This record gives sequence, structure tokens and C-alpha cells, in this order.
Amino acid sequence: MLPNTGKLAGCTVFITGASRGIGKAIALKAAKDGANIVIAAKTTQAHPKLPGTIYTAAEEIEAAGGKALPCIVDVRDEQQISNAVEKAVEKFGGIDVLVNNASAISLTNTLETPTKRVDLMMSVNTRGTYLTSKACIPHLKKSKIAHILNLSPPLNLNPLWFKQHCAYTIAKYGMSMCVLGMAEEFKGEIAVNALWPKTAIHTAAMDMLGGSGIESQCRKVDIIADAAYSILKKPKSFTGNFIIDENILKEEGIKDFDVYAIKPGHPLLPDFFLDEYPDTITKKMESHGAGTQLKEEQQPPSKPPSGAVKETFKIVKASLNEDLVKATQAVYQFELSGEDGGTWFLDLKNKGGNAGYGEPSDQADVVMNMSTDDFVKMFSGKLKPTMAFMSGKLKIKGNMALAIKLEKLMTQMQAKL
Repeated sequence: MLPNTGKLAGCTVFITGASRGIGKAIALKAAKDGANIVIAAKTTQAHPKLPGTIYTAAEEIEAAGGKALPCIVDVRDEQQISNAVEKAVEKFGGIDVLVNNASAISLTNTLETPTKRVDLMMSVNTRGTYLTSKACIPHLKKSKIAHILNLSPPLNLNPLWFKQHCAYTIAKYGMSMCVLGMAEEFKGEIAVNALWPKTAIHTAAMDMLGGSGIESQCRKVDIIADAAYSILKKPKSFTGNFIIDENILKEEGIKDFDVYAIKPGHPLLPDFFLDEYPDTITKKMESHGAGTQLKEEQQPPSKPPSGAVKETFKIVKASLNEDLVKATQAVYQFELSGEDGGTWFLDLKNKGGNAGYGEPSDQADVVMNMSTDDFVKMFSGKLKPTMAFMSGKLKIKGNMALAIKLEKLMTQMQAKL
């Protein structure tokens, strides 16, 4: 863990989405130095699945040694942003740091993303970051520290990161483009950087996205808080960087990353937008422009051993029981291409469950499209469903949370496969 140095004592840090998760973790790290924290978030009453409000966060910040100013801010509302900035300047005398953390996510493809959801992601992620930055910049210009930090990814134009969730990628990359533009625009006056995790980070939002059991593949929010702190300690000349949490902490001399793991030693889920896993994602792309395809996709799929799908379903069917059905409550349909392919189903909703060839008797909650080869690899543990999805080998329609529930189920079955 990165020790506090007191560098942010008396500084005012304005953080959007700071009532929980990553935003709150950054707030608490700065609070230990004795910083003033403006909690600009919209939660005033606890959500049943997402604990924490701006008021509970304020109590934790004060307990950690900081001063807190909770402000009701939906970053889609320009007036709420400027009111919070005004209050912050009135109470603390200025703004030294802005952390644009508020974000909306929907990992859905183009036809599956309702316009309302597209508008939400664009308004919160790109527009919200832009407007909050705009409102804080006149005050940041007067600060010695003067830093904007956006929680957004490096601008990776590999089509892989667009094909499954185009709207989300555009909205997140909009935040990163703010870094690119504003770092250059305010060079010498304000440092503007982006920070992104190397692995999935465990938050309440991740639980909702990934379902229970996902946490063992995640790191704690502390790694992002420590990385953010190490960026904010740097001079204004450190600007225009797209930083990965683990890399900057290695530069700080951190060697033991197990302290950040929820379950030390357990394999970690790589985060989106990073091409660091060559087994799953082929980094080298064809050098000629628009028709780029991943080399991995150009290789013909190897044929599975004959009857491997049938054999897998036989074992899966034998593993079913009422407890499993009770815990899952979902019907899965698999559209498999290649030898031994066709439509298969796994019913974990009715009676003691069922699995086999053909369509399920109830409408499927989740439909998965993939090759038979990848299906067998997935059920035998050689290919992680999340990685199959992220690399485009697996297409998912329907309830994403139920799709991820299946990953947990597979882990239990792998001993038998």
C-alpha cells in the first residue's frame, strides 16, 4: 500500500460520483492527508443494491481526517454542477483538484441499447466530464496543485473494444478525449490525466454487473485510490498521460500487489480497453486501415472432438440439482456453430433443471452464440466466459447478470469435465 505523505493537506478535491466505490476510495485517501472533499454525487437515499449516500460518505471522510462538503449533483445538470462549485469555493476558498469519476455503463450492442441508455452514457460520461471540468477550470487555474483526473481508459482504437458495446466505448473515450484536449489547452496551468485499472475493481456496481462470485477475480478499490494519490502528488508538468494503476504504483516502488487482491493468488479479470493479454487478444493487427480484423479471428476454428458438445451437456445434466436451480433461476440457450453445433439449452429455472439439444420449453433469459470448439473450452475451464465475450468469441443477448452467473456455475462443474 502507498503511504500518505500529507501532500494534499488543506487542498480542496472535487470528486464526482464520490458517494461509493472508486470515487469514495479516492476521497478517503485524500482525507487521510487532511484534504477538503467536495462529494458531488446524486445519491441522497441509500439504494437497495448500491449502499452509500453523499451523507454517509461525508461522515467517513470526516472520520478519516478530512473536511467534507456533500453536494447533490447529477452531472447531467449544469446548474447543479455550478451550484456545487460555488458552494465549494465559498466554503473552502477554491478548488485544487477535480476527479471526474461519475460514469454510466451498459455493455450492450447497438441494437440492444435503448436510446435512453445511449443518452445517459453520453450525458454522464462525456458531457458530464466536460461540463464539470469547464466549471472547475477557472478555480483550478488559481491553484498551485491544479489537477484534473478522469477515470477513463487509454484511447485504444482496436475495433475489438467497439464491436460489443459501441455506445459505452464512445462515451468512455469521450472522457479520455477531454484529457487529450484539455491537457494541451491548459499546459503549464493545469495537469490533466486519465487513470484506468489494469484489472476489474470490486465495487457494488461490479457486483450488479458481474453477479455474486465476481469479487474473487477483482482487486480492491484501494489500488485506484493509491494510484490516484500518486498522480495528484506530481507537479503540473505531469500532464496528458493515460495511466494504468499497476504501472504507476510499480514506479512508486510497490512490489506486492497481492495486498490489493480480494482473493490473493486467484486469477484476475483484465479490464476493458487493454490489449495486454495476448492469449486472448491478438495485439498485432493488420497494418492497413479500416477493414482491420484481429488475426485471431482470421484463423479457422479448430474442430472439436466429435460429440464433445453432447458429452459436455451429458455431464452438465448429471450435475443439475434443485439447489442449483433455486440459486440460478435462468434459462440459457446456446446457438453453436461448427461440427456438433445447432441449438442447445440449459434450463436452471424449472423443477430440478434440464439440459440438452433443441430449444428450451420456456423462453431463454440469455442466448449465447459461439463456436462448438469455444463452448467446450469454456465449460472445461480453458476459456473464461468473460474473456470469450471481451474478445468477441462469445456473443450474448439478454440478461447480462444472468450470463455472468453461468461463469460461477461452470467453475463448480469443471472438476467433473
